Amino acid sequence: MTLPYGIQLPIQSQSTLYAEPWEAAAGPDDLLAIARAADRAGFAYLASCDHVGVPRRLAPAMSTIWYDPVATLAFLAAATERVRLLSHVAIVGLRHPLLTAKQYATLDHLSGGRLVLGVGAGHVREEFEALGVDFGRRGAVLDEVVDALRAALGPDEFPVHHGKLYDFEGLGQRPRPAQPRVPVWVGGSSDAAVRRAALKGDGWLPQGDPRDRLPGRIEWIERLRAEAGIEEPFVVGAITEPLYVGEPAWDVGRRTLTGPPDALAESLRAYRAMGVDQIQVRFRSRDRGELTDQMAAFGTEVAPHI
Repeated sequence: MTLPYGIQLPIQSQSTLYAEPWEAAAGPDDLLAIARAADRAGFAYLASCDHVGVPRRLAPAMSTIWYDPVATLAFLAAATERVRLLSHVAIVGLRHPLLTAKQYATLDHLSGGRLVLGVGAGHVREEFEALGVDFGRRGAVLDEVVDALRAALGPDEFPVHHGKLYDFEGLGQRPRPAQPRVPVWVGGSSDAAVRRAALKGDGWLPQGDPRDRLPGRIEWIERLRAEAGIEEPFVVGAITEPLYVGEPAWDVGRRTLTGPPDALAESLRAYRAMGVDQIQVRFRSRDRGELTDQMAAFGTEVAPHI
């Protein structure tokens, strides 16, 4: 069985850590073409990030280009048929859980049940302060928001949640999600984030952990879940090194995995061997056409062998 593979969409977030130069001038038509290419090439999901506002001190590194994930994924849902729609990650503590539930339940309903809700604690203090949320308690806020979202995205038209921060019942929300249970994947690589994923999530989205660190984290997750008596399925993710299928004719960087499909497949199989259930891949590219060609080559020549 092929190891599922997804992609963080380019263009919609343009941090200098990973954005390619051509993305700065790209727009909706490019996103549509990339989403359709992912749908054709067997990608498991498209992912979109979340930041409400980026302070000036971080803008040179992060940029201020961060598309809204709900709007972006809804836009692409209408142009695709089977690929899933992942928020990687939504900073759900910035918003009231009923508002978040309304947005993402509608997205799941409109897409025919393709949502995966990825959540994270966030890291930009000014963003929290501007929205009136306590940055110092963001972990505790996220813990309760996940519980509240479990209720609000469940099957009940009138969800109930009584917590320390949020309290609601008797408020109906329709449409309901198409899925009976929307998967919640928790992002982050701190000890707190890994523990939260293990105990509250349906999956873990590490933030670029190197390969040699993953086995220990996976073992810890399994131990935490066993000790808590949690037996439900759990999806462990990993973000791979940047990829280029074939031999590039330009400098793709020393960390990029390159070479013939069989060599790339052999390298990526190591993730499955260590207990990873899905990988998020990223390709070096100089324009949209090169990216979609890389995605197609990966889907037909590499993926079947991992």
